[in-house]
Amino acid sequence: MSLARRHRDYIHSLTAASAPAPEGGPAPAAASDGAAGHAAAPALSTAAHTINLRLQHDLRRLKDIKSVAGKIAVKVAAIGDYRAWVDGLLEAGRTAAPGTLAPTGADEVLPTIMVWAIDTGDWPYALALADHVLRHAIALPARYQRDAATLIVEEIAEAALRAQAANTAFPLDVLEQVEALVDGVDMHDEVRAKLLKAIGTELARHADAAGTDDAHRFASAAIERLAAAQTLHDRVGVKTQIRGLEKALAALPAPAPAPAPSDPITAAPPPQP
Repeated sequence: MSLARRHRDYIHSLTAASAPAPEGGPAPAAASDGAAGHAAAPALSTAAHTINLRLQHDLRRLKDIKSVAGKIAVKVAAIGDYRAWVDGLLEAGRTAAPGTLAPTGADEVLPTIMVWAIDTGDWPYALALADHVLRHAIALPARYQRDAATLIVEEIAEAALRAQAANTAFPLDVLEQVEALVDGVDMHDEVRAKLLKAIGTELARHADAAGTDDAHRFASAAIERLAAAQTLHDRVGVKTQIRGLEKALAALPAPAPAPAPSDPITAAPPPQP
């Protein structure tokens, strides 16, 4: 059996074993069938042990590399080696109630791959993993020295701010998805302010490229986000941006008035003779 197949079977077995029995019904087969449980245990243990060894090997490789670009190249190449394992966890997490996933025996793997996906700019994969990590309250390995929500917000916001400082666009939808993921989550104001600054800066870029009506909408939204960032952290560095946007907004032609709704009585064609 391939390693990828063992990983998938491992996750499915864990999910079955942790599923609650129907009220008044028998326990799930994986939990009640002793013979099957004993037979599966060595394979499950081997799958977790194997993926853990692979992760420790890759972490040592990364530690030995000084170049940031070199580390990124290794992460890009290595992420695929963990896909079967991680995708099995994502599949299990879609149907499991929050916080009910059983330990896998290799619990550092998925959050580590989430961080690597952020580092490499694989935003769709990073956001899928971030959603799973936050929904199931999965702790990050101690080496990251932050809780999951803080790391997700800070790393993605800083990636956006670096791109924007180099006059390069960053996907606005990624930033807005991050904002939605951590809505209501407690974190340091300085961290959330970075995200709001990145969103406001990207909205301002959209305003510069938009027609009159959309420019009003984007500029107003940008000012709102930047002002919120300023309120959270007064040294976030957005005062000049806000003043510039307010000046640009005042100079824009007034947006076209919305068309009045048609009157169904006066708009109806005259009756035929």
